[in-house]
Amino acid sequence: MAQRLRRVLPLLVWLGVLWGPGVPTILARQAAAEAPIKSRLADSPKALVDEVWQTVGREFYDPAFNRIDWLQVRSELLGREYASKDDAYRAVRTALKKLGDPYTRFLTPREYQNLLEQTSGESIGVGMNLGTVEGSGVPVIVRIFPDGPAARAGLQVKDQIVAVDRQSVAGLSLDTVSRRVRGEKGAVLTLTLRRGSGKLLTVTLTRAAIELPAIKARLKQEGGFKLGYIQLQQFNAKAGREVRAALDVLGGEGARGWILDLRNNPGGRVDAATEVTSLLLAEGAIVSVVDRTGERETIRATGRARTDLPLVVMVDRGSASASEIVAGALQDHRRATLVGMPTFGKGVIQQINGLSDGSGLNVTIARYRTPSGREIHKKGISPDVLVSIPEGVRQKLTASGQWGSEADEQYRRAAAVLTEQLQKTIGLEVPDG
Repeated sequence: MAQRLRRVLPLLVWLGVLWGPGVPTILARQAAAEAPIKSRLADSPKALVDEVWQTVGREFYDPAFNRIDWLQVRSELLGREYASKDDAYRAVRTALKKLGDPYTRFLTPREYQNLLEQTSGESIGVGMNLGTVEGSGVPVIVRIFPDGPAARAGLQVKDQIVAVDRQSVAGLSLDTVSRRVRGEKGAVLTLTLRRGSGKLLTVTLTRAAIELPAIKARLKQEGGFKLGYIQLQQFNAKAGREVRAALDVLGGEGARGWILDLRNNPGGRVDAATEVTSLLLAEGAIVSVVDRTGERETIRATGRARTDLPLVVMVDRGSASASEIVAGALQDHRRATLVGMPTFGKGVIQQINGLSDGSGLNVTIARYRTPSGREIHKKGISPDVLVSIPEGVRQKLTASGQWGSEADEQYRRAAAVLTEQLQKTIGLEVPDG
């Protein structure tokens, strides 16, 4: 199990064979026919279908396969004809739904590459994030990364996207517009923009490799104390390194306590979650991973914490998987006070599998529990201090760049909790109001 975990940790909570009860039996029953079948399926859509079936058979965390006959599923899949790869993709997705697990899913080649980019911390594009204008659905720039093509071309937050490569985006979904903006490194992109209520602007950019920062960090002054605020947006390959740097820099600038904002963080890599936790937790268990056989392996803090200053962690319904590993460990060890709303409740781990045609397959391979043994799947983690904000307010804060500011009620409460802790540690009376 320990060797297996070392292969799992660089992947997702949101690579390797696990043999569980029932799976050797299924595959043994197929052994005699396996070679001739593979020969007939080579370079056909059926080859992909069979590849997906076998991957799930080896790795899916439920050895009972949601009480369905997984061998019969294979017979059904291989007993039909496929006119194209897209036809096979649809059949695979239908079969996977029978497992009753929304996280075991098929990825097209484009979706697979996008996922790899997200977890690596690098993407090909022009260095901006898109959102929509409230009430209209018009795509608008909500963030521009420093030193990227968009920043160098003078694009601005709130610029509206009218056309991509001279093709109107009216009526298109935000995801579709985002895909059109992305592309191959070095490829030229032409954007038509509307700035404010003014005339249209046409800008030509060249797509490039964009570093995707995992965090936003700054020193804030609250209640007479300097506080280090770290908004961790996703657990990609660079998250641990960036959090470590922020702790060092802001600590050197006089931070007396920390606010770690995990709101709206959907998770990411397991190793990134354990690395971040180890920066904040001196010792003890971080998470226990339970595989399909019931075997458990506990991942512990490295003993190389970067700080022992008071800590508040902000969470909400958008805090999932890897975020919940961090929040659960820090709460169980009483290392941090959690402020905000209950978390999402995703307590399972996925393995990313690349398939032969460039597509991908996410397979749930294990469950995890917090250090105290809490099973959080479909339950979430309850904060110590409950503070709710309406969804409409949350969206406005995000779109206006006021997330983590005085306009943010959850942030204000988190800062108040932290400053109260700091006041108590130095023996000061907590002022009224």
